[in-house]
Amino acid sequence: MLSIKSILLAGSIIPAGFLFTPSFQKEKTDSTAAVKEERIIYPNLTPKKNTAFKPGEVLTYRLHYGIIDAGVAVLEVKPEIKATNGRKLYHIVGSAYTKGSFDWFYKVRDRYETFMDSTALVPWMFVRRVDEGGFKINQDYLFNRYTNKVDIGNNETFPIKDETQDMVSAFYAARCIDFTNAKEGDIFAVESFVDKENWPLKIKFVGRETIKSDIGRIRCIKFRPIVQRGRVFKKEEDLNIWISDDANHIPVRGEAKVFVGSIKLDLTGVSNNLSPIAIVKK
Repeated sequence: MLSIKSILLAGSIIPAGFLFTPSFQKEKTDSTAAVKEERIIYPNLTPKKNTAFKPGEVLTYRLHYGIIDAGVAVLEVKPEIKATNGRKLYHIVGSAYTKGSFDWFYKVRDRYETFMDSTALVPWMFVRRVDEGGFKINQDYLFNRYTNKVDIGNNETFPIKDETQDMVSAFYAARCIDFTNAKEGDIFAVESFVDKENWPLKIKFVGRETIKSDIGRIRCIKFRPIVQRGRVFKKEEDLNIWISDDANHIPVRGEAKVFVGSIKLDLTGVSNNLSPIAIVKK
């Protein structure tokens, strides 16, 4: 099943969400004192520029297995900005659920949340609630940016790097990458913490294509995530992702070949996007 985890890990762009090493630029400020103060209080947080999304953005997707309409996935940046300890946070939620006959065959109810620093684009907290065919996962991760450790509960902590992401935050941080000069074969990676493991998620730039979607024909960039063979996928090439070739970098399509066939994820709706979408007019 192409779960919300598959979407986020593939894309971070999906998915969590296109997961790469961001090459962000520092935000400019007119207050030298403010910058100095922030570096003292939060020494590991470097400002990053968000060029891809804003509060209120909602992306909806259709999951289908062959001709079967299997489920729905939604990625939402909540309209309200959270504030804690002087930091402003995006509250981002990803959810997926099966429907119809597929719901009876393999019921999925997944929900992922991240509380992501709006200035540094790194997470402070990650929440995962998975229920797939009766298999359940409950995770609550606290990212300590003072000590560069993540607390996963039960007195377990793991060391992380300054820019380490969770599955959801990686998806959104990666959307801010500039792919203007990307060439076929280029590989991008981002440090992420997934299932008790520091993992450099990688994707390969494949090229550019135009994809037909429910909102129109969209000019896209194609990526091929480098996945683990032998689990869900037979080969590294069995998962492909297309994102909009514009500043939003919205995932438009995901296609996965699995042991029992292929599964697709297609964009069905976008609202409150930050920039115009690269729709090809007839």
